[in-house]
Amino acid sequence: MQSGTLSIDPAFVVAPVNRRVFGSFVEHMGRCVYGGIFEPGHPTSDDDGLRGDVLELVRELGVTAVRYPGGNFVSGYRWEDGVGPVQDRPTRLDPAWRTIESNAFGLNEFMTWARKADVEPIMAMNLGTRGMQEALDLLEYANHPHGTALSDLRVEHGVAEPHGIRMWCLGNEMDGPWQLGHKTAAEYGRLAAETARALRQREPDLELVACGSSGRSMPTFGTWEATVLEHSYDLVDYISAHAYYELAGDDVASFLASSVNMDRFIRDVVATADHVGATLNSSKTIDIAFDEWNVWYQSALQSDETPGDWTVAPRLSEDAYTVLDAVVVGSLLITLLRHSDRVTVACQAQLVNTISPIRSEPDGPAWRQSIFHPFALTARHAQGQVLDLRVDAPTLVTAQHGEVSVLDSVATYDADTGRLAVFVVNRNPTDAVDFSTDLRGFGEASLTEAVLLADDDLFAANTQEDPDRVVPRSHPSSTVAGTTLRAQLPPASWSMFLLQVAR
Repeated sequence: MQSGTLSIDPAFVVAPVNRRVFGSFVEHMGRCVYGGIFEPGHPTSDDDGLRGDVLELVRELGVTAVRYPGGNFVSGYRWEDGVGPVQDRPTRLDPAWRTIESNAFGLNEFMTWARKADVEPIMAMNLGTRGMQEALDLLEYANHPHGTALSDLRVEHGVAEPHGIRMWCLGNEMDGPWQLGHKTAAEYGRLAAETARALRQREPDLELVACGSSGRSMPTFGTWEATVLEHSYDLVDYISAHAYYELAGDDVASFLASSVNMDRFIRDVVATADHVGATLNSSKTIDIAFDEWNVWYQSALQSDETPGDWTVAPRLSEDAYTVLDAVVVGSLLITLLRHSDRVTVACQAQLVNTISPIRSEPDGPAWRQSIFHPFALTARHAQGQVLDLRVDAPTLVTAQHGEVSVLDSVATYDADTGRLAVFVVNRNPTDAVDFSTDLRGFGEASLTEAVLLADDDLFAANTQEDPDRVVPRSHPSSTVAGTTLRAQLPPASWSMFLLQVAR
């Protein structure tokens, strides 16, 4: 059996755990909104048409912030269509997903849902088919108390108090040729800068996100970030990053090492942003909003030339996630936490039905997908400070990522409570790893909980008929003897160890 060790010490800290890293994403795509979070008439729905069973699962998932309303959808969206009396709202074509949008759910409905879900809203603005003036109008409607045309219109629509939205995304994936209003980096950088400047004249303390690359494989990656930030560096707070991963053929080893690509993506964006800051002689630091990430079988969606076929809320990308997918999601979360000094916002895309940890059926049940579990457990137990640990483990060679460590890990420590959490993925698809870590830097420690997500069938998934086929279970081999934590990590597995440190 292979063996690997971690070196952990409470003195070596990356950054505090930022709760916004456990964000999610609600887009008007497929059944994420209609039939997902919003289904008037469902047995569990409240007077606002919000599904109670889904809300309960969202709270259990531990989501802290939610980006809305897109995504590709936002680049052709007129926010005015989604406010006011529902019967007066226009029905529109959505070219992003080739669907029909009823606009029965819009800004005010989303904010009602966000309050009930106890999540922070992250609002995206349309800078594809629209521009600075429409962004200013949206801000006035959403955030100004009263006494102006648009703020009074919100009051007339039954929302007396301003929404007070602090974080705004300046468009979505504007580097992508598929995006309505796709622009060059210089065109978008100028538009983002002038929009940010205008928004700050209204509210100086807004948090603004400029569009970064839609993926590390984009041909403009790097140069896009540099050019956009040369225009907007002192006007924005974040540059976005998007990444999706899927199993290609039977290359399980490369898929399990997907976080290597995410890690390189983050490092490259940080290096580019810091280079621009240095050339501008700026003392400001630009952080990363990794506001779209997940496992997504895009190849299946792209094989359908007309994915929506101009219907209302069709079933799009309702991926049935497997044990293997859950292990990869756990590893991606490890990477995001490990970069907590610069990745301070992250949104798993999406929340319900469409590429999501939660599935639901019309007039039927809602259930947890396999990827729900590593997200929920990490969000619940990653507290305090992210520690700067070192991994000493064997490597394996992958077709996509080269030579990678078989172990991927992060640890967090809350000195106030004495809680230490260690998250570990065994990337080896065939061999177990004898794992250990020396805890002497923490003094006396006891193991309070150990959880394992693994299965002999890597492609097992939860379904409506069997919603608990894939669930975490107690780790069968974990022990603490003296100052050493030990466990055997099965192939392709995600593990979490919680320890109580004597303070």
